[in-house]
Amino acid sequence: MKTFDPVSELLDRATEEVIVRKELEAKLRCGDKITLYLGIDPTGARLHIGHAIALRKLRDFQRLGHKVIFLIGSFTALIGDTSDKDSPRPPMTSAQIEENFKTYKQQASKILDFSKIELKYNGDWLSKLTFKEIIELANKFTVQQMIERDMYQKRIAQSKPIGLHEFLYPLMQGYDSVAMNVDLEIGGRDQLFNMLAGRTLQKLMNNREKHVLTVKLLEGTDGRKMAKTYNNVVNITDTPDEQYGKLMSIKDELILQYFELCTDVSMKEVAELKAAMASGENPRDMKRRLAREIITLYHDKEAAKGAEKEFIKIFQKHDKPTEIEEKVMPKKEYGICELLFDSGMAKSKGDAKRLIEGGGVSMDGKKITDPFVKIALKAKSSLIKVGKRQFLNLHTK
Repeated sequence: MKTFDPVSELLDRATEEVIVRKELEAKLRCGDKITLYLGIDPTGARLHIGHAIALRKLRDFQRLGHKVIFLIGSFTALIGDTSDKDSPRPPMTSAQIEENFKTYKQQASKILDFSKIELKYNGDWLSKLTFKEIIELANKFTVQQMIERDMYQKRIAQSKPIGLHEFLYPLMQGYDSVAMNVDLEIGGRDQLFNMLAGRTLQKLMNNREKHVLTVKLLEGTDGRKMAKTYNNVVNITDTPDEQYGKLMSIKDELILQYFELCTDVSMKEVAELKAAMASGENPRDMKRRLAREIITLYHDKEAAKGAEKEFIKIFQKHDKPTEIEEKVMPKKEYGICELLFDSGMAKSKGDAKRLIEGGGVSMDGKKITDPFVKIALKAKSSLIKVGKRQFLNLHTK
């Protein structure tokens, strides 16, 4: 029987690529303790379970006694990383970055033990670089190296602009490795170019090898890359009910990927689940197990059981949720689109119109089909339902 190998688990599970694996594995098997880091630019206020893949990998190194650094891109966020974008990111202000970071540590603490982690900000060194030093960094790369990236080739082919500042991003991220003098950087596969820039600079400036480990990217609930832009994310801070509903909506072909990347279920058991799925076991039962596993990680077992019970009540028995938020509206009469927007049930009046035309809006059990209908609210609550999971009791004073 094959015994559990923590080093193989560390380098294989949820991993896309390791550069250079042979050398890194030799270090780890010799018992050497290494210094590694994960950097996150606070471009949003919430972490999702796609972000958690790299955090969980960091946790695994931490548990084996390695020195772990959690780096906040307080300076690089000012530039904006376009590694997975087809256009430049809009610049952020220092105030926006600070606001977004406020809850990062609290959220990441659901995965990482910060009493054993160094927390750093790359603004501490990047903001102090002189123009001369930046030119010296730029001198270590060529324009050809930069524009060979797929995203730039696509933009050139589509006659889309490439900002000169975008070439500076990999230099800045690369310099993080030099400033912290690390042995390893962890990140998503979309970060490979930037991480390799750090490998180059670490060798040239510190005469030290820096390894790179890329983790797999998680597909969102709609099958595209998980990203808040696509509204397909499962956030770490979502309620148990929200997490359960979202996870039950994923495509069947993503179930095994989610088990590997987002849970602590052993890879041996994941292989057994794969065999069970191939033999015809109902994917719905596996999704239920998946949802319970993930909710237990970010909440607890009781929350997972409660979320499952509530899901069955609403989606299988077609009953109302046990608890429904109530909101008092200031006016007595609204156009339906205005009502949905003002109550927070739709992102905009245009979004509300699309929801109605798609048959996703009902009031007190009656489907609303006319996006121009007027709604008269009363002191007694009216139950608004949008889509499958949004419920709200509305009334006026």
